[in-house]
This record gives sequence, C-alpha cells and structure tokens, in this order.
Amino acid sequence: QVQIVESGGGLAQPGGSLRLSCAATSFILEYSTIAWLRQSSGKGREGVSCISSGDGSTYYADSVKGRFTISRDNAKTTVYLQMNSLKPDDAAVYYCAAGLRVGVLEEGYYDYWGQGTQVTVSS
Repeated sequence: QVQIVESGGGLAQPGGSLRLSCAATSFILEYSTIAWLRQSSGKGREGVSCISSGDGSTYYADSVKGRFTISRDNAKTTVYLQMNSLKPDDAAVYYCAAGLRVGVLEEGYYDYWGQGTQVTVSS
C-alpha cells in the first residue's frame, strides 16, 4: 500500500522559513520522482519542485528558484522542501506526490499523492 505523508506546514512571516517533510513507502521514494506541488485558494495546482530517484537531479519552478531547496536523506526515506525568504504568494496547501517521469512539474504526471500540509505566510 502506497502511503505519502507530508508534515512541517504552519505559519511563517514574510521573509521567514519553513521546512516541509514528505515521508513515503520506501519503494516509492527509491524508484519514483518525488515532487512538491501547491494549491492556493481559487487557483490550480502548481508544481514547485521535484527530485529524481536516480541521480537526485532537482528541478524548480521559476517562482521559487533561489529560495526553495528540495533534498532527500541518504536512506531515501524522506524528501524535504526547505523554503526560505517566504512570500505571501507562497501560501498554499503543499502536496507531496510520486511519479515515474523525471524533471516534470505538471500534476498529471504524478500518480500518488499525500493529503497536503497548509503553509500560511502572514505578518
């Protein structure tokens, strides 16, 4: 059974930081591309970043380049999204998802999803 669980969301001030975690069934993390996507109120789901299972290549949406960093632990049990210099526009529900394609951020390429974690950016 595939299980993906996100954690680490919460409230941050503009300019602040949060780190999201994505824990998943081990084989999913080992063989899949893992992505973070987000959805804010009234908008569609937007790909933020992804990391490949093989060489660990990372990809970012232009809106978060230089501010967000995706990584995974050596045991490949958890994928992280470090979010720095947060902006109000970053506020959304953040989802962790798994798929087989490398380097894509469109939601249609992802087959397994977590329930999401809320990120609020406000002073």
